[in-house]
Amino acid sequence: MKSKPCTPFLRATITGLTPGRARPLALALSCVLLTACASVGPDYREPPPVDVGSGWSLPLASESQSTDLSQWWSALDDPILDRLMATALAQNLDLRQAAARIDEARALRDRVAGEALPTAAAGASVNRRRQSENGPLPVGSIPGLDATQTIYDAGFDAAWEADLFGARRRALEGASARLQATEADAQGVRMRIVAEVARTWFTAVGARYELHAQQATLDTLQQTLELVRLRHALGDASAADVEAAYAQWTAVNALIPDIQVRQRAAVLGLGVLLGAPPERELALLDGPLTPSTLWALPVGERAEMLRRRPDVLAAERRLAASSADIGVATAELFPKLSIGIGGGFQALSTGDWFDASSSRFSILPLISWRLFDGGRVRAEIRAREAAERQAALAYEQAVLTALGDAERALGDYHGGLDTLERRGMALDAARTSYGHAKARYAAGDIALVELLAAQRSLHEAETAAARAHTNAAVQLVALYKALGGGWDVSTTASTATHPQRGAAATVAFSSR
Repeated sequence: MKSKPCTPFLRATITGLTPGRARPLALALSCVLLTACASVGPDYREPPPVDVGSGWSLPLASESQSTDLSQWWSALDDPILDRLMATALAQNLDLRQAAARIDEARALRDRVAGEALPTAAAGASVNRRRQSENGPLPVGSIPGLDATQTIYDAGFDAAWEADLFGARRRALEGASARLQATEADAQGVRMRIVAEVARTWFTAVGARYELHAQQATLDTLQQTLELVRLRHALGDASAADVEAAYAQWTAVNALIPDIQVRQRAAVLGLGVLLGAPPERELALLDGPLTPSTLWALPVGERAEMLRRRPDVLAAERRLAASSADIGVATAELFPKLSIGIGGGFQALSTGDWFDASSSRFSILPLISWRLFDGGRVRAEIRAREAAERQAALAYEQAVLTALGDAERALGDYHGGLDTLERRGMALDAARTSYGHAKARYAAGDIALVELLAAQRSLHEAETAAARAHTNAAVQLVALYKALGGGWDVSTTASTATHPQRGAAATVAFSSR
C-alpha cells in the first residue's frame, strides 16, 4: 500500500495557516488523501494462462475461419426452428428467472456503492410531556418552569464513514465482479435453452423422419403381402408363405405407435420450453417436417472458444470477486474514521421554533480501532485467501472442462457425420438389392425367404439411416453448445454471418 506525497502547493497552503487552524485542516486533508489512495488487499490480476494444447485433435476442427455462433440455428435455414427460437428467447421462464437474478445482483452492487456515501436524515417532532415535581429535577421549585411542556423540534442528522483503507472500494469491486458473473451465468442459461430447443426440435423431426421410413417399409411389406397372397391363390405359394409375410408386416406395424409417442412427447416438451402450456405446439404433428442438411462445422481456434464459454467467463469473474473479498477482510485490521453531524431547531413555543437562538448543532468525529478480537479478523483473511485459491482452481477446471466438452462434441459430431454418410450408402444398396429381389420373386426366380431377407435388410437400413440423421443433428447441437454458441460475445473477433459452406463437407440424407 502506497500513499501519494503532498504537493508543494498543499504544503504551502498548510504552512501558511496559523497552528490552531493548520492542525485540523492537515488532519482532514490527510484523511482525504488516505481515502483517495489507500486500498489494502491484493489488486486483482488475470489468472495465469492455462495450457490449452497446440490445437484441436481432429481434422474436422482444422478450419481457422471464424464463425458467428450467436444465432447458429439460422444457418440451418429452418423457418420453424427460427420461430421456436425467437419465442423461447422471449418467453422461456428459465431465461426470465436469469434476468431477475441479474437485476438482483445489480441492486446488490448498487447497495454496496451507496454504502460509501454519507447518510442523512431529516425529521420534525412535537413532544408534549409532563415531568414529575418530586423527581430528581425540582421542577416545582424552579420559578418560570412548568412541569408540563411542549417541545418543538426539527433538524437533520448525517453520518459518514471514511473509506480510509479501501474496504468499500474492494467491496464494490467484488459486487461488480459478481454482477458480471451473474450476467455470464444468464448467458449460459440462454445457451442451454437454445440447445434444448434445438435438440427437442431435432428429436421431433427425427421421430417424424423415422415414422416416414417405417411407413415406407410398411407399404413395401403390404405390397409383398398382396403379391404372396396372389401367388397363393394361383397355387405358386403356400399358406405358410402368406403367414410369414403377414407376420413381418405386423412386426413393423407394431413399431409405429412408439415412434408417434416419442414425437408427441418432443412436441409437448417444446411447448414448455417456449414458456407456454405443453400442448401449444401440437399442430406441428400435422405439418410437414423436413430434416435439416448437416454440414461440417468450422469451429475456429481453441482460445476463441474459451472466450465464448459463459462458464469460463463466470469462473474468472468469481475469481476477481474472491480477490476483492481479501481486501474487505484485511481492512478490518486498520482504524476506522466516522463523522456524525446533527443540527436543527428546538423550542418550547412555535413562535420561537426557527429563531437563531433556538438552533442546535453537533459534530462527532470518531476513530475506532479493533485492538483485540481473538484472531477472528486474521482467520477471516485466511479464509478469504483460501476461497481465492479455490476460485483460481475452479477457473482452471472450467477451462479444462470446456476443452474436454468441445473435443468430445467434435469427436461425436465427426463420428455422427461419418455414420450418417455410411448409413446413406447402406440404404442405397439395400434399396437396389430389394428392387432386384422383388423383380426376381415376381418372375419366380427366387423363393419367398430370399425376398423377405431383402425386405428386412431394407427395413433395417431405413430405420438406421433415420436414427443416424437424428443422432447427428443432436450431436451438432451439443457441438454448438460446447463451443459457446447461442449468445453474442462482443470481445470475440469479427465473425462471418454464416458458416463457410463452400469449405465444409456436406452430408445430406433425403427421404424417398
